[in-house]
Amino acid sequence: MERSLVSSLALPLLLLGSLMFSMPSFGARQDEDTPDAPAADSDGHSAKNVASALAGDILMQAMGLVGIAYRFGGNSPATGFDCSGLIRYVFQHSVGMDLPRTAAEQARAGKAVTRDDLQTGDIVFFNTRGFANSHSGIYLGKGKFIHAPRTGKSISISDMSESYWTTRFNGARRVLRQQ
Repeated sequence: MERSLVSSLALPLLLLGSLMFSMPSFGARQDEDTPDAPAADSDGHSAKNVASALAGDILMQAMGLVGIAYRFGGNSPATGFDCSGLIRYVFQHSVGMDLPRTAAEQARAGKAVTRDDLQTGDIVFFNTRGFANSHSGIYLGKGKFIHAPRTGKSISISDMSESYWTTRFNGARRVLRQQ
């Protein structure tokens, strides 16, 4: 049992290490129509560093859930997750942000971003059931995202360059305010 736990955590930990060493993908430039963020918070941290830390917190929280079973309507590690329940849980427990419950509602939160401008912590949306925003995940960086795929599967990491995801991608939203 202990060996299988180590084996199941090996890939997510390797990916996490790879992503953490590419910190520039955490930093973000601010969009022109977003109000300027303060240069530093009360502790002297720059807005860019705060945004990077928040994205890192999201990544860590999400990676810790790899392997938990999919369950339609699920929203906790104890009962399993569906795609939007996973996103809502991760953002609540990592950065204290309350997001809407469904993927369609989450697709209206924050600010739209293009595929070329994706950053760690952005929410990515796909048409997997014949309608827009029927599936969602959290962008990890380097073309990877984490999601709760479907019944019979577990939370896992997928590559957005795979043809299945490329043809079904239909947008992304940035809900973290970044500098």
